[in-house]
Amino acid sequence: MWIRSLDEGVGIALDSLRSNKLRSTLTILGVVIGVCTVMAMASIVEGIRTQIFNAMETAGPTAFYVMRFFSQTPLNPDRLPYEVRIRPVIDEPDAVAIRQVPEIQYAAMWVQVFEKMEYQGERTQLLTIYGADDQFMEVLGGTLLRGRLFSRSELHGAPVTVVENESAERLFGQADPLGRYVRIGGKAFLIIGIYQRPENIFEPPSQQTGAIVPFQTAKQSFRYDETNALFISVKPWNRVTPERAQDLATVALRKARKLRPGQANTFDLITQDQILDTISSLTSMFFLVMVALSSVALLVGGIGVMAIMMVSVTDRTKEIGLRKALGATRAEILWQFLVEAATLTLIGGLLGIGVGLGLGELLKRLLKLQSAVPLWSAVLACGVSIAIGLTFGMYPANRAARMDPVEALRHE
Repeated sequence: MWIRSLDEGVGIALDSLRSNKLRSTLTILGVVIGVCTVMAMASIVEGIRTQIFNAMETAGPTAFYVMRFFSQTPLNPDRLPYEVRIRPVIDEPDAVAIRQVPEIQYAAMWVQVFEKMEYQGERTQLLTIYGADDQFMEVLGGTLLRGRLFSRSELHGAPVTVVENESAERLFGQADPLGRYVRIGGKAFLIIGIYQRPENIFEPPSQQTGAIVPFQTAKQSFRYDETNALFISVKPWNRVTPERAQDLATVALRKARKLRPGQANTFDLITQDQILDTISSLTSMFFLVMVALSSVALLVGGIGVMAIMMVSVTDRTKEIGLRKALGATRAEILWQFLVEAATLTLIGGLLGIGVGLGLGELLKRLLKLQSAVPLWSAVLACGVSIAIGLTFGMYPANRAARMDPVEALRHE
């Protein structure tokens, strides 16, 4: 009996869609928009997470960083909390202490600044400029396309730079950048190399890498934040686990800073896992905000479903009275209309999934992301669509089920 009612309810819903195309389209439009938004955002968020994970795998998942103080949001350098001010600024002796650990392959001072690059009137947006050394790509990944990296003598403050390929094309077009001077933050730098950053790395526009300059050159040429922008990049040998390398680096730095047992560390270690956790929390918050916004569209769609079902109940009052007169129970009438409402919203959900998949694929191509749409988002979208139909269809279905058959048969 319930299977037959289910089949009948679905059939009536499809007939209603065919006979009232405009009304039905407007009814499920809110559901389509809401589900489409959820699907598109799930696709983008999953793509961002995949890109960041792939980027860290490419760069080497064992690398970690030592900072003066780690905060998920950058600290105001002019108003540092007391617990930050009492910590010494990260400096070269700290890097040397870590570098002397046999299990550590690489440890060096790096600095990160945000500057514009300019050449003969062409100018980029704010880009990330790294002050590092010739091992930069060994830690963060990338490929040297042309030219060379820094020589030993250039590491002591020479105004030279290795420019990222995309930035070079933006400034120089078809011209060969090698041997030319580019202005970074108003300072002139000789281009000695062109490199390609890892293709699978996700970088917001304001954090896209533009160039690498020697660390000492960056210290002399740019203003930088000693708390947020100055750090030691560390990479252990392949045979050493990240956890052991971090423990050894901590011991070496505590010894170098003469910290007694029981004293708290005056530095922070930032691991790849911490970076992934931070990114994950940010993308999750972004996804939750988008779900909250899309829920407004779903609410509108649900109200539309309730309105259309109320009209349907009124139009079919005589039919309801006749069915009750022939022995249909309240539960059967209620079930029929709930199935009809759920079918309408399910159709809206399926359309939303289709549109969302297309939109997500388009955005992934534009953002150069690589990931599949998670299956759970499609299942969730279908479930939410049916739940909306059942929730907002309950009132009109209950109204139909409570009708008096005699009064319903008299309805004109």
